Amino acid sequence: MIKKYILAHDLGTSGNKASIYDDAGNLVANTFYGYSTIYPKTGWVEQNPFDWWEAVKYSTKDLLVNSNIKKEEIACIVFSGQMMSCLPVDKNCIPLCNSIIWADQRSVDQANQLKNILEREVIYRITGHRCSPNYSLTKIMWLRDNKRDIYNEAYKFLHVKDFIVSKLTGVFVTDFSDASGMNLLNIKELSWSSILIEASKIDPNKLPDLHSSIDVVGEVSSSASKEIDLLPGTPVIIGGGDGSCAAVGAGVINEGSAYNYIGSSSWIGITSCKPIFDKDMSTFNWVHLDSKKYCPTGTMQAAGGSYSWLKDNLCPLETKIANEISISPYKLMDLEAELANVGADRLIYLPYLLGERSPYWNSNARGAFIGLAQNHTRNHIIRSVLEGITFNLKIILEVFENHLNIDSIKIIGGGAKGQIWRQIMADIYDKTILVPQFLDEATSLGAAIAGGIGIGFFKNFEIVDNIIKIVDKINPIPANSEKYKEIFPIFKECYSVLVPMFDKLAYV
Repeated sequence: MIKKYILAHDLGTSGNKASIYDDAGNLVANTFYGYSTIYPKTGWVEQNPFDWWEAVKYSTKDLLVNSNIKKEEIACIVFSGQMMSCLPVDKNCIPLCNSIIWADQRSVDQANQLKNILEREVIYRITGHRCSPNYSLTKIMWLRDNKRDIYNEAYKFLHVKDFIVSKLTGVFVTDFSDASGMNLLNIKELSWSSILIEASKIDPNKLPDLHSSIDVVGEVSSSASKEIDLLPGTPVIIGGGDGSCAAVGAGVINEGSAYNYIGSSSWIGITSCKPIFDKDMSTFNWVHLDSKKYCPTGTMQAAGGSYSWLKDNLCPLETKIANEISISPYKLMDLEAELANVGADRLIYLPYLLGERSPYWNSNARGAFIGLAQNHTRNHIIRSVLEGITFNLKIILEVFENHLNIDSIKIIGGGAKGQIWRQIMADIYDKTILVPQFLDEATSLGAAIAGGIGIGFFKNFEIVDNIIKIVDKINPIPANSEKYKEIFPIFKECYSVLVPMFDKLAYV
C-alpha cells in the first residue's frame, strides 16, 4: 500500500489539533482534542503531560476512522508544540511532576539571579531573548532550588512535543526552534550556550539532544504502536515550536516575508537570514524550521483577548442576537465598527489588559480608553479597540522595518477572519494584507511541511509557494493610512505619559 499521508499534531495550550495532509500538502482531515490547564498557586501554570499523550492517541485514532485512511498509508508523524515548557522525566520518559508551561511566572527570583550574574544584553545577544521567567531555563533552576529531589532524579527536561516523541520512539531530543525558546541556546552557533549553563549552574547532561526540525529522529516503537494505532516503524520527524511552525504554515520562508497571527494574543513574525537584535530588546528571535534562518518575532498579550473582553463586558446585546440567529457575535461587532469613522473620532484604546510583552515588556501596563467624549457610541468603542490593537502591532512591525523591507503581510488566526479588521490592518500598517486559504491550520501545516521534507515528499521549504493559496488581498486606502499616520504618534505618547500612573496603580 502506498504511504502518501502526513500526520501532524499541533499540541497547543488549549488542546491538540491533529491533521492529515496528503503528499501534495493538501489538508485531508483534522480533529481537535482539548485538555485542561492547572493553576496550583498565583502565577503557577501547569499541565498534566499524560493529557497530551491521551490527546495524541485519541486524535490519531479519530482521524484515521473518520477519514477512512488506513494506518498503512501514513508515511510519517510530525509535531508542532507550545514552547517554553519544562517537564522533568526519568530514563523511561515517566514524568516526575506536571509540566511547568510557558505562562508560568514562579521563577522570577531565578531570572533575577541570572540578571545579577550576566548583563541583560549579554543574555539577549546569546539567546535572542530577554531573560524571563517565561522561558525554560529559569523553570529548571526553580526546580533545582525548590524541588531538589525532582531535579536530581530528572534524566532530561523536555518540551511538550518532545515528550510525545520520546513516548513514541524512546529518544530524548528537541529541535533548534523549540530550543531557541529556552534562554539556553546560542542561536548563532545552534548549540547549548556554555555561558548560560555556567551562569545558571544547571547540569547540561539533563538537556535533550539538538536536531533540525526536518530530522527523522526515530520510529514508532512496537509498544507505542499498540497505544496510538500506527504501524511500528512509522518515521517520526521532530518538527518544531509552534511559533516557527506558524511562520512556515503562513508561507513566510524568504527573508523579509512577514505574517501576523491574530488570536487571544497576537504576534508579528518575519523571516531573516540572521537574528534581529533590537536596541530596546522589544522583540525576540526563534530559529526557523529551516535552521539556516531565523524568525524574529514580537508578541503582544491581549489582541483578540481585548476584543473578547469587549464582547463579554460591553456587547451583551450583540451576543444575544448572534446566538438567536446562529452567527458569531464578532460579525455583528464588526458591522458596528464599520459605522464609526476612521480613527473612531479621536478615541484611543490602549490594549494592555494583561500588561505587555512586545514592545514594552511592562507587566504594570494596563488598558485604557483615552479621549472618551459624549459623542462616542458603542460603534466608536468597538472600532477603537481594533485600531488600538493594530497600532500596538505596528510598533513591533517598525522594529523589523528598521532592518528589512516588508511589502506585504500574511494574516492567520481566528482574528484574521473579520473583513473590517483586515482593512484596518492594511491601513495602519500601510501594507498589502494577504489572506491564505486556511487561517487556523497554519501551525499544523508548517509541521506537516517539515515532515514532508524529512521523508522526501518535498524537496525544500520553497514548496509553500505551491501549497499555500492566497484567497484575498487587501490594499491600504491612502486617505485612511494618512489619517492613521496622524494618530499613531499620539497612540504611542498616550502609553508613555501613563507609565508613571500604571506603576502607581500597581502598588496601591
